[in-house]
Amino acid sequence: MNITLAQLNPTIGDIEGNVARIVAAAQTARQHEAELLVCPELSLTGYYPGDLLDEPGFMARVDAGLDTLLQASRQWRELWWVVGAPRRRPGPGKKLHNALLVLHAGELKLEYAKQLLPTYDIFDERRHFEPGPDVARVLRIGQMQVGLMICEDGWNDEGEDYIVNPFQRLADAAPDVVVSINASPSNVGKREQRHRIFGDASRRHGLAVLYVNQIGGHDQLVYDGASFAVEPRTGVVFEARRFSEDVTTLRFDNGRFAALDGSALPPVPAAGLSTMAFYQAQIQLGLADYARRCGFSRVVVGSSGGIDSALTLALAAQALGPDNVSAVTMPSRFSSAGSVDDSVMLCRNLGIELHTHPIAELVAGYSSQFDAAFNTPLQGLPLENLQARIRGTVLMAYSNRFGHLLLTTGNKSEVAVGYCTLYGDTNGGLGLIGDLYKTEVFALSRHVNEAAGRELIPEAILVKPPSAELAPGQLDTDSLPPYEVLDELLKVLIEGERLAAHERAGAEAFVAKLRGTADGAALIQRVRGMIARNEYKRRQSPPIIRVRSRAFGFGRQMPIAAKHV
Repeated sequence: MNITLAQLNPTIGDIEGNVARIVAAAQTARQHEAELLVCPELSLTGYYPGDLLDEPGFMARVDAGLDTLLQASRQWRELWWVVGAPRRRPGPGKKLHNALLVLHAGELKLEYAKQLLPTYDIFDERRHFEPGPDVARVLRIGQMQVGLMICEDGWNDEGEDYIVNPFQRLADAAPDVVVSINASPSNVGKREQRHRIFGDASRRHGLAVLYVNQIGGHDQLVYDGASFAVEPRTGVVFEARRFSEDVTTLRFDNGRFAALDGSALPPVPAAGLSTMAFYQAQIQLGLADYARRCGFSRVVVGSSGGIDSALTLALAAQALGPDNVSAVTMPSRFSSAGSVDDSVMLCRNLGIELHTHPIAELVAGYSSQFDAAFNTPLQGLPLENLQARIRGTVLMAYSNRFGHLLLTTGNKSEVAVGYCTLYGDTNGGLGLIGDLYKTEVFALSRHVNEAAGRELIPEAILVKPPSAELAPGQLDTDSLPPYEVLDELLKVLIEGERLAAHERAGAEAFVAKLRGTADGAALIQRVRGMIARNEYKRRQSPPIIRVRSRAFGFGRQMPIAAKHV
């Protein structure tokens, strides 16, 4: 059997556009003489539609899209289509199923409802869907028995998370091959986790598995594709491209996958991208799709001459092209000469436009009027925050006037402890580095230079002590512990058990050593309190692109008005 994997980049809610993508994949499948086309989970709507599923007329549009696919399937009567779509269901409970549909020659031949509905971390499928019945669905195509499942149904074969094990139920039906349709968002280490879980299940049951994933950036989440095929004895024998659409046809015969011409598939390396290469690819796809889907072709970034804005500008220039990126430097009386000079050098290296908009007079005028109105001068923290808020206002004015998407530049370390100004440097539509700890910002900046083979981010920025430059001689370490210390603490306090094993061991050992001294224990408590107190800032900040196992936003839902410590 020839099977076409359609690793597609759907847009959530764009039923007509998604239908066109599926039909184009079907055309490719027939050119390759495929008998089976496999599309990702909820490929008709994109994953995840959220409360669009409750909108009047949305399911009618889904029905119309499905009718269009059924009509198209009449053109190629030899081809069986596997697509994902929400489907209405009768009776009590939620009114929809997350369904896998099999179309053939104008007819709906099979319907399978997802049994395991993830409701943790970034997922909330139980909000809209009812679990499907505990049954296996197997499709006979010619002499081949094809077992079918949807994403989470394949993640519980070790029985740790759910009482039901759809993989075991499917294995009992003894198919020749298992096809799993997926919308599995990526984070660092996720590719290897998928390979391990499905590789173990393949060996345990003696079943070949074809895993088809979607790709693309959808708000905070990025899907990396990386669809793959697994054989029981060999493990992963095929992997589709990462971070791009890929429609590929494989030959499946006697339990083995091969290239379309029958030749052996090239080996799949066990190690994927390095962590920094993964971060770069994930963020750039996340930005490109977010901007495109939201109707922006250009972005603007406030350039402080520091590492955060420098990395944000470099990633944006590579994702969108330098002609579509603008930078604005906004010196105040506290800005060092180097902050402007370093911005000039950075933008020259990147080939992007740099504008200069001094804010000293604005700050002075605001301060004098504040003193006159309230009979007290602005000084200390209020004056520092005023500068950040004026800069944020300037950037939003630029965004409004020229139609650029404003990118925020806060990193995970600062956002975690509230070292940012609400309505100032938190202004914008998207944060590129908000899931990177500060130490990772430096590491990724150096990787960007290494990958480019030249100095995009100037060395002067890379070695400069971090500073907000909102007061004379100010350094981040005036308010925070060194980032090498803070970041290890934050990894344990925010991500904990979700850290990769090697990272968790190192961070926990570091924190245990801190906890052994009075000063260290006090620091841990202080940071824990800072995280809790600043939830209100994070709740009002723009979405960030998720790259790690637990990100602020969808993946960490904490109350604001609560006692945390």
